[in-house]
Amino acid sequence: MLLTAGARAEDPPPTDPPPTEPTPPAPPPVDSGSKTIQFGVKIAGQDVGGLTAREAVVAVQRHFDRSIQLVVSKTWKKRFTPAQLGARARVGKAVESALRARSVDAAIPLTVDIDAARLHGVLAKLGRDTARAPVDSKLRLIHLAPTGTKSVEGRRLEELKAFYALTLTLRKHVRDPFALPFQLIEPKLTEDSLGKAIVIRRGSNELLLYNDSKLKREFHVATGASSYPTPLGRYAIVNKQRNPWWYPPQGSAWAKGEQPVPPGPGNPLGTRWMGLSAPLVGIHGTPNAASIGYSASHGCIRMLIPQAEWLFEHVDIGTPVFIVPA
Repeated sequence: MLLTAGARAEDPPPTDPPPTEPTPPAPPPVDSGSKTIQFGVKIAGQDVGGLTAREAVVAVQRHFDRSIQLVVSKTWKKRFTPAQLGARARVGKAVESALRARSVDAAIPLTVDIDAARLHGVLAKLGRDTARAPVDSKLRLIHLAPTGTKSVEGRRLEELKAFYALTLTLRKHVRDPFALPFQLIEPKLTEDSLGKAIVIRRGSNELLLYNDSKLKREFHVATGASSYPTPLGRYAIVNKQRNPWWYPPQGSAWAKGEQPVPPGPGNPLGTRWMGLSAPLVGIHGTPNAASIGYSASHGCIRMLIPQAEWLFEHVDIGTPVFIVPA
């Protein structure tokens, strides 16, 4: 072999380089803005078949942004957008999945993220705005009969329950009216639970006992003489005594020089005393049965002793007493 200058025997003989293959051109990028989605594909129930990615994003976002009506009552309703409730949908990701779908009936889910702090804040404000304290029924004298005003239930928004239910509703893309959950607070007194009440008709010397605004018993009584009239107004029974002592009322000219009287047949109070919130006035029995039906007392309401004993057992401290001029 003929060696050229500078060549070494161990070096391989030079060869021609192999022919170079032409590099194929890179495929053009997929224009997702012009590529259309397979017909029949839906995202969260919204048909996006035949739409480009951009068109699908707009359609799905519009579908998701529909407001939801939160219902407090028949007359108290308010609409909120999902964004106002702290909800955000991953629309772009869902559209990417739709572009890859090949089935004509593919149902692509739409993931929803919830900003818990924002939703809790909305519900806290709703809770403050919609809270209502219960209103008790109150006794009023209407046509000389004790009648209860209408009671009203109170309400308190169950914020935690509303949070979880609304979160599920938004993630399921439901837009039906959403009835907010409330805890109802019952009033302590309703029209049917007012209990006993007494009406004393001073002019006709009658005592009427009512229970839940219904007349139960009627008694003839004696009321105050013209010089010592039984006071008009609304009072309550504040004291009950069996076999009471009678003490001369301080400062009363008619009782000057009188001495206390222990329980017994001659006691002016009989065997039962039901003191009213009107000073020195009460309902009691009397040994002077002849005074019943007349204005004859020093301001108290006298009853026959057996009737006073019966009434004593059927009223409580706190029972309202209305004294009217009729």
